[in-house]
Amino acid sequence: MSSHREAPEISKDPVADNTDVYAFVSPDAPSTVTLISNYIPFENPTGAPSFYEFGEDVLYSIYIDNNGDARPDITYNFRFTSQTTNPDTFLYATGPILSLTDPSWNRRQTYSVTRIAGNPSTARVLGTNLPCPPCNVGPRSTPNYSALADAAMVTLATGEKVFAGQRRDPFVADVGAFFDLGDIRPAQPFHLIQTGIPAADESRPSVDALSKMNVHSIVIQVPIARLTKDGSVPTDPMSATSVLGIWAAASRQKARILNSPGNVSSGPWVQVSRLGNPLFNEAVVPVARKDEWNAADPVNDVNFLPYAQHPEVAKSLPVLYPVLFPNLAGITGTRDDLVAMFLTGFPSGFFAGFQNYTGKTYADMLRLNVAIPPSANPDPLGVVAGDVAGFPNGRRLADDSNTVETRAVAGLTYPLVNPTYTVDPAVFVAGSGLVPGPDRYLSSFPYVGLPLDGFDNPPVTQ
Repeated sequence: MSSHREAPEISKDPVADNTDVYAFVSPDAPSTVTLISNYIPFENPTGAPSFYEFGEDVLYSIYIDNNGDARPDITYNFRFTSQTTNPDTFLYATGPILSLTDPSWNRRQTYSVTRIAGNPSTARVLGTNLPCPPCNVGPRSTPNYSALADAAMVTLATGEKVFAGQRRDPFVADVGAFFDLGDIRPAQPFHLIQTGIPAADESRPSVDALSKMNVHSIVIQVPIARLTKDGSVPTDPMSATSVLGIWAAASRQKARILNSPGNVSSGPWVQVSRLGNPLFNEAVVPVARKDEWNAADPVNDVNFLPYAQHPEVAKSLPVLYPVLFPNLAGITGTRDDLVAMFLTGFPSGFFAGFQNYTGKTYADMLRLNVAIPPSANPDPLGVVAGDVAGFPNGRRLADDSNTVETRAVAGLTYPLVNPTYTVDPAVFVAGSGLVPGPDRYLSSFPYVGLPLDGFDNPPVTQ
């Protein structure tokens, strides 16, 4: 959650598990867009001695659709290579790592970046042997971690800026409560099941299950003119040219032979994970079809349309909280508001000065209107709170997309398509209501906060 361990098969393959995707006009470089794709869910900072790293046998991709057909017009591919510099030690670091070339660092990664503009024949390698920083081990092994991370930020000759490595997980959610039969801690006195649960009759604040977790981030900042259909920098938010569809994926080669000392992969690439909007596969697609969704392309998401039109969570909330959601229980029509949020974008007329509509093709993508400048006063609830620079206009790191989507499913956005509907007051306690703190993100590239180290952040307080 947002897409952490969301499907049976990908939960067994964490290095290919795409946890979150973010896309926003860069606040400190507004002629650019920053795209972030996170992998490896629930990274424990103390994960030694084999610290986390990207998969050498995984193809990581970020896709951009700039003409509304839900097919990639621009693709950025990332491939990683690992190197063990000292085969005679079990240690990740044999001394303080003071630079990215320090011989004390025993297990390092580099990567390549390739850009494809439409046809695969246009593939162009933009950079090779680009450095990842080490994982944040602790004050003795990585005494100046921020300097190591800064050294791994690279500006390519074509204008893109890239970073790949361990970061703090910016997503916030009360995972433990949500998956315990939809418990909303602030509203738990009204939950259907009370018997045998200590203090179930007490309202409690949500708990951030990811507060002590890291992830591995791929971050690329791209000039807007390199992403739009006509190579322009749009200034009219109502223009179709201003809207980009964005998603990310991970793929593995079709055949894998287990061998000693190493495995061998061959054949065509097969997609095993993808992500556009947060929580779509996690909480909208049923478990029996989650693996199918991960393997599918957005252009085929009409196959999953019924789950957005009649989401299970919207049916469950009135059952689990009988007195809180009577109006939600009365909705019998299709949830066209959720179809717009997840699968088409919002046409003009729904929100003042904003649209992110990509057309009639149903496709799960983040939709970013690049003509809308960054907000001077960002609101974590984004568009529904009047901040049209926030989710679901792309997704910023500080956006509380979990609460936005949960409240939308609970009926908050239904009046957009049915003005006679009255929102249940309880809608405003739905969702975690958690906002990522300033330690979870940065004001400048690569924007994702520094990872927690293992020495100072044990999973259990001693």
